[in-house]
Amino acid sequence: MTVQTPGPAAEKVAGRTRTPSPPPGRHRKSQVSAGALPYLLLLPALAITAILLGWPLVKNVILSFQQLGMKELIQHLTVWNGVDNYTDVLGGEDFWRVTLRTMIFTAVNVALIMLFGTLIGLLLARLGRKMRLTLLMALVLAWAMPIIAATTVYQWLFAERYGVVNWVLDKLGWHSMADYSWTSSQFSTFFVITVMLVWTSIPFVAINLYAATTTIAKELYEAASLDGAGGWRTFSSVTLPFIKPFLFVTTFLEIIWIFKAFPHVYAINGGGPDRLTETLPVYAFVEGVGNQHYGMGAAISVLTILVLLGMTSYYIRMVLKQEREDS
Repeated sequence: MTVQTPGPAAEKVAGRTRTPSPPPGRHRKSQVSAGALPYLLLLPALAITAILLGWPLVKNVILSFQQLGMKELIQHLTVWNGVDNYTDVLGGEDFWRVTLRTMIFTAVNVALIMLFGTLIGLLLARLGRKMRLTLLMALVLAWAMPIIAATTVYQWLFAERYGVVNWVLDKLGWHSMADYSWTSSQFSTFFVITVMLVWTSIPFVAINLYAATTTIAKELYEAASLDGAGGWRTFSSVTLPFIKPFLFVTTFLEIIWIFKAFPHVYAINGGGPDRLTETLPVYAFVEGVGNQHYGMGAAISVLTILVLLGMTSYYIRMVLKQEREDS
C-alpha cells in the first residue's frame, strides 16, 4: 500500500492556499530576539557612557576617602583617612554658606532666564519672517559663543578704567561710575556673572519655546478670538497648556546648567573678592586644586552632586505631581 503525499491542490481550502506555520519554538525565539534588539543597540552608547562618565565618578568617590596632597601625589602614596574629609567639610561653616549661596544664585538666574527666554520665544512667534530670522541668527550666535570668549568680552565691557559700561554710565550722568570696579564687591561681581549667564542661556529657552508654539494649531487662536478672548486669556487658555511641558523640561535643564556653571564664575574673578562669589563647583576646585587638598576637593564635589540630585529629584516630583493633576 502506497501513501500519497498531498499535492498543491490538496493544500487549497475554499480557494485559499495554506501556508505552513512556523514551529512554536521558533516563534518564541524571534519574539525574544525582537525584544532584546533595542537593548543590544543601546549597549555601545551605555558602554561609552560608563567609561567616560562612570569611571571618573567612581575614581572621584575613591579619592574622597583618601588624604591626597602634593606629597602623596608626587610619591604615589595612598593614604586612606576614611570619612575625615566629609567630616571636615560638613563640620565647617564654609560648605553650608557656599551651598546656600549656590542655591540662591541658581534660583535667581533660572528665574530670569525662564522669564526673558519665554518672552523672547513668544515674540519670535509673533514676528514676521525676516525679523524672526534676524533675531534667530542673533540668538544662535550668542548661544554658540565659547564660554571663555564670552567671559573675556564681559571683562572688557565691565573693565574699571576702559570698560564700555562705565563709559556709558559716565556719559549718562553717573560720574561716580567712571572708574567703578565691578569685581570689588560680592553683589556687583554676581551682577556681572548673572548678566552673562542670562545672556548666554536665553537663546536655548527662547528657541525651544518658539519651536513649541509652532505645534499649536492656528484654529485654536481663531476660536479664542471669536470668543472675545484678550491677549492674556489667549495665552493662559491656548498657548500655556501647549508649552507647559517644554517649560518644565527647559527649567529642569537650566537648573542643572546654572548650578554646575564653573567657568562663568571662576573666569570673572576667581570666586573673589575674598571668596565671596564661590559657588559649589568653584569651591571644590579652589579647595582641591588651588589649596592642593585633592581628597578634600573630591569630597566637596561628591557632596555637590548629592545636593544637585536632591534639588532635581524634588523638581521631578513636582513635575510628576503636576502631570497627574492635569490628567
